[in-house]
Amino acid sequence: MDRRNFFGKALGLGAATAFNFKGFDIVAKSSPKASEKINDLVEWNVHFFSSDTKKYPFHRDATYKPDASKFPKDPLKTYLSHLDKEGIGRGVVVQPEPYGDDHSLLLDCLEKEPSRLRGTSLFYPKDSLAPMKLASLVRAHPEIVATRFHAHRGKESYLDSFADSGVRALWKQAVDLDIIIELHIGPNYARQVRKAIEAFPGCKVLIDHFAEPHMGDAVEFAHVLALAELPNVYMKFSGLGHFADDSPDYTSARPFTRQVLQAFGPDKMVMGGVSLNTIDVHMKDYSEEEKSKVTGKNILKLLSWN
Repeated sequence: MDRRNFFGKALGLGAATAFNFKGFDIVAKSSPKASEKINDLVEWNVHFFSSDTKKYPFHRDATYKPDASKFPKDPLKTYLSHLDKEGIGRGVVVQPEPYGDDHSLLLDCLEKEPSRLRGTSLFYPKDSLAPMKLASLVRAHPEIVATRFHAHRGKESYLDSFADSGVRALWKQAVDLDIIIELHIGPNYARQVRKAIEAFPGCKVLIDHFAEPHMGDAVEFAHVLALAELPNVYMKFSGLGHFADDSPDYTSARPFTRQVLQAFGPDKMVMGGVSLNTIDVHMKDYSEEEKSKVTGKNILKLLSWN
């Protein structure tokens, strides 16, 4: 099933994520310790879409425009209901490409759940005003904790190179604002990304979806793994369904995830769009404390989210 359509059918959110937190239902909230554990669970992956295209129109420069009739009018209500059902404490909502740099829907939702949700931004690196727009957004809305770059094979429209002046200016602005640089990249961009990271010591970077390994070759992905050598570079445990088809836990991908875990370690991995059971399957040789870092504690620490 197309990854953009799965969540639209499952929850009506149009998000590239799915949960199946077996044995961790809402009843667990009855004990204080269980409540604390739930609050430590954080997922970073969901996109919000609304069927109300008059109030929330798609951007004129959107790289794709989904069928809005498949989405709810109030995606926040649907998402919170799902989080409650699965016993997830908090979420980081990712600005989807169809809305471009218009964050209206995201901001309206974050305003209603300031303690439970955070959000990421999206701007166009070729827009000379993008750094200023990012600064204005974050200063007005500190719940925006990251900005996202897109670059992989088949998605070259946003930027030509991570050495571009527009990319570097937007990257520098993110560093100055002390927010995370979220990268939806393919393995072919890893070497460029490394140079950008090294050009801005102290920057905080999160790589989406294991850097889409199916979009590169072994040599290119070796450069992705080498990014783990750099400080403050995290890998998102997400997107397994992009290259494996044995859902829900994608056991066939374990030899691959084992290598990524060995490179980045549990201190530099975060959960996005996979279940706790999937984390258990892929981290069966790790301790519960190490798993808890991946399922939320790393994000909470990274964002200083109390």
